[in-house]
Amino acid sequence: MADQRAFLTRSAAFASIAMALFLAALKTWAVWRTGSTAMLGSLADTGLDLVASVATLIGVWIAAQPADAEHRFGHGKAEALAAIVQVMLITVSACGIALRAVQMLLAGNQTAAASDGIVVSLAALAATFVLLAWQRHVIRQTGSVAIRTDNVHYKSDLLLNLAVIAALALDQYLGFKAADPLSGLAIALWLLWGAWRASSEAVDHLMDREWPDERREQFLEVLARHPEIRGVHDLLTRTSGTHDFVQFHMAVDGRMTVAEAHRVMDEVEAKIARHFPDVEVLIHTDPEGLVNEAGSAAEELLPPAIARSEG
Repeated sequence: MADQRAFLTRSAAFASIAMALFLAALKTWAVWRTGSTAMLGSLADTGLDLVASVATLIGVWIAAQPADAEHRFGHGKAEALAAIVQVMLITVSACGIALRAVQMLLAGNQTAAASDGIVVSLAALAATFVLLAWQRHVIRQTGSVAIRTDNVHYKSDLLLNLAVIAALALDQYLGFKAADPLSGLAIALWLLWGAWRASSEAVDHLMDREWPDERREQFLEVLARHPEIRGVHDLLTRTSGTHDFVQFHMAVDGRMTVAEAHRVMDEVEAKIARHFPDVEVLIHTDPEGLVNEAGSAAEELLPPAIARSEG
C-alpha cells in the first residue's frame, strides 16, 4: 500500500515537472513573439509551477520514507512543507505580475503577433487537461496534500490560458489596448486567491489541527459499538500527510484484570482498523469513574448509556 502510494505521488510529481518544462518553452517563445503582459504572467506562473513541482517531488519523496529513530511519527509533514513552499512562490509571482500589468496599463502599449500567442495558449490548455486528469486519479488514490496543491496550480492554468486568449483577441483584433494588462492584473489576483486557499490545508497539517467534527463523531460511533467500553475522554486527533494519529482514554470495568483490559484494547484497535484504515492508535485504559484530567480533556465523549445501547 505504501509502495503503491509512493509510486503514484512520484509519478504525478514527475509528470508535473515534464509539463512545466514543455509549457515554459512554449510560452517563452510566445512572450518573445507577442510582448503580451498576460502571456508573461502565464509564463511566470508556469516557471513557478516548475519550481513548485520540484518541491512537490522532494516533499512526496521524503514523506514516503518510513519512520526512523529521529522521526518516530514518520515524514508525512514533508508534503505540507512542500505545499507551503509552493504557496510562497505563487505569492511572489502574483505580486510581480500585478506590478508589470500596472506598468503596461499606464504605458498603453499594444501587443503583436496575437495569433501565435493564441495557438500557444490552446496547446497549453490541451496539455494541462491531460495532466489534471492524471493528478485527479493520484489524489483519489492517495489523498496527497502536496499533489492536491500542485493540482490547484494547474487548474488555475486553465483559466490563465483562457484569459490570455481573450486578452490577445481583444487587444489585437478589437483594438482594446487595456485588455492585456487588465487580464494580467486579474491573473495576479486569481493567483493570490489560489495561494490563500491552498495554504489552509497545509497549515492545518503543520499545526496538528483536529479532525473535522463529523469525522470525530464517526470515530466515536465506532467506539460506542463495543459493549465493554464504559466511557471515552481526552480524545486527540491529528493528520500528518496521509497518516492519521489518534489517542484517547478509555474507561473499562475496574474489576478487569490487565489481560482482560488488553483484550478489549486489541478488539477496539481491530474495529478501528476496519473503519479507519492506516490510523495509528494509542489507547490509555482507566477504571470506570477515574478521570485525572481537567477541563475539556476530562469531558466524557461517550456516555455509558450510548455504549450499552449500541452494544
